[in-house]
Amino acid sequence: MSSLIDVAVPDIGDFESVEVIEIAVAVGDTVELEQTLLTLESDKASMDIPSSAAGVVDEILVKVGDSIAEGTVVVRLKQNDDVSDSEKSTQDNAPEPPTKNEKTPAETSLQEIDIQVPDIGDFDAVEVIELNVAVGDVVEKEQTLLTLESDKASMEIPSTAAGTVKAIHVAVGDKVAEGALIIVLSAQVASPETAKPVKQDTKTIAPAIAEERPKAVASNKTQAVTVSKPAGHIHASPAVRKFARELGVDLSTVTKASGPKGRLLKDDVKNHVKQILSSGAAGGSVGSGIPPIPTIDFSKFGAIEEKPLSKIKRLTGTNLTRAWLNVPMVTHHELADITEMEAFRQSLKAEAEKRGVKVTFLAFIMKALAAALKEFPQFNASLSPDGQSLIYKKYYNLGIAVATPNGLVVPVFKDVDKTNIFDLAAEMSVVSKKARDGKLMPKDMQGACMTISSLGGIGGTAFTPIVNAPEVAILGVTRGDMQPVWNGKEFIPRLMLPLDLTYDHRVIDGADAAAFMVAMAGYLNDIRRVLL
Repeated sequence: MSSLIDVAVPDIGDFESVEVIEIAVAVGDTVELEQTLLTLESDKASMDIPSSAAGVVDEILVKVGDSIAEGTVVVRLKQNDDVSDSEKSTQDNAPEPPTKNEKTPAETSLQEIDIQVPDIGDFDAVEVIELNVAVGDVVEKEQTLLTLESDKASMEIPSTAAGTVKAIHVAVGDKVAEGALIIVLSAQVASPETAKPVKQDTKTIAPAIAEERPKAVASNKTQAVTVSKPAGHIHASPAVRKFARELGVDLSTVTKASGPKGRLLKDDVKNHVKQILSSGAAGGSVGSGIPPIPTIDFSKFGAIEEKPLSKIKRLTGTNLTRAWLNVPMVTHHELADITEMEAFRQSLKAEAEKRGVKVTFLAFIMKALAAALKEFPQFNASLSPDGQSLIYKKYYNLGIAVATPNGLVVPVFKDVDKTNIFDLAAEMSVVSKKARDGKLMPKDMQGACMTISSLGGIGGTAFTPIVNAPEVAILGVTRGDMQPVWNGKEFIPRLMLPLDLTYDHRVIDGADAAAFMVAMAGYLNDIRRVLL
């Protein structure tokens, strides 16, 4: 028979709460005595926890991010022992199984259900940043299993079925793509009378899965990994890798590793950054030698409260900083007379209500921008990576910046030039709700030719939006205002809309920007010109 052995955290000193930063085994793995099972990290050092016995991993009782202490059971191993005489006697005296005519508590069997990464757009490698379940957890359909993070947004991956988590095939820090196997569930399903008998002992299922799973993974088009391993020869935990990414540090350039077994620690990354800053090395891996903002203890001046930034805000900050440092930006300001456009929009209210949509300024601005991009193709382009050529796009997709409780996201509306005003309004309503609910997928935020950042519903008279590279321009919009305009004889009230165009000066000259904005104002002044 099989016996279970609990592996607990050994003596780790005076620490009462140490974080699990890496799990080195999975359910079904065969481990040897002293083999590393997981890695812990305190505020001073990281440490590998070895196995106190050999056997097959039957259950993992902790997950990345948990805080544990000495004596905490982390892994349960299964060992095969000889069956004793008393056990044989017990088996001999066991009751006979029910006959076919006898009623059983439930005619069910255990079924394995593979949960894979759904469609996440064109991303080949999206990082796992959070695991929300552990082996043995009971999950419901649509319950969040894990969270992925691309360079644009984070997304929660829901379960496609209900059941018990039997195996987790990814770890925090892994890169996955569409179709990658992430979790295996065990679910009770009704069995027909003719079905073959299925072993009901759930504890014997995990090893069987572990034996067959490599074949399934190998056949998967994106090959999910079971254990998170450092790329190349870099030995660092996911927490250290994430810390390095936030600082913009390439770990391959960090030469000194002070952790056990040559593991890179956060202090190694910090020291590397300090060395670069002190040497003033231009073109280094951190901010090109830009001095950091000094650290200040604000609590010395009064009460404070510290709250972490959302993942989306951290990602947005990184992307905007990259654009700010790489793109020479200039902003051009313009006023567009939209008096006639507003009258036309008001005339569409009855038709819009019949269609169940609300037509806003933004739909007209999108149509006008698509027309201007056709007239000025250099704005509908991107600079090649080597900076030696311009890539012109023959499609007209527009990104719209949407403020959400978690931060700014930019969904993309495809083929705006071919979409009518009513359909654009309906699409904006649906997409805005998805954005606020955090349901946007990466494919929903890809392929924009140019972005619109509208503050019209809030206020302001002008601002300087940052180009969403590799786009070469971004259009900012603030609230329209009635202003007196001289018509040659007298001042008359006209509804004027402030427009702000920030552009990449490597691609667009000031004269081009001015001509572009004059054209935009012309389209908005007489929206019929969009049809020409």
